[in-house]
Amino acid sequence: MPKRRRGSRSALPDRLPRGHRRFEALVSVALSRIPDPFRRAFDEVAVVIADEPDDEQRRDNGLGPDDVLYGLYEGVPRTEWGADWAAVPNKITLFRLPLETDFPDPDDLAEEVRVTVIHELAHHLGIDDDRLEELGVH
Repeated sequence: MPKRRRGSRSALPDRLPRGHRRFEALVSVALSRIPDPFRRAFDEVAVVIADEPDDEQRRDNGLGPDDVLYGLYEGVPRTEWGADWAAVPNKITLFRLPLETDFPDPDDLAEEVRVTVIHELAHHLGIDDDRLEELGVH
């Protein structure tokens, strides 16, 4: 699993700082630009924003202290669903602080948020990192 992975529809409260609202707006735009039928896959996935990966996410993904993670898909990809499996919540988390730090230019940040959303949605659809790299989405 690579250390750098690319990668909410729920409205954030108005009391959040302007930067948080601005980041959510970038995510909303990225989500709205996903074409059908892929957009419908978001009915099966929660998209959330976090400042940074928590300790468990860092540990589970083999991240060292200097490693950066932009997005993370957690769940069971569609290609692995089975009739006898219990439903498992699927979640895409976008990590605001690493993205904003690495992409200070607003246009670059918007593009990287878009790429991260596509990348993590692809994992939900069963596309692995090797195939994404072949497709030029990394």
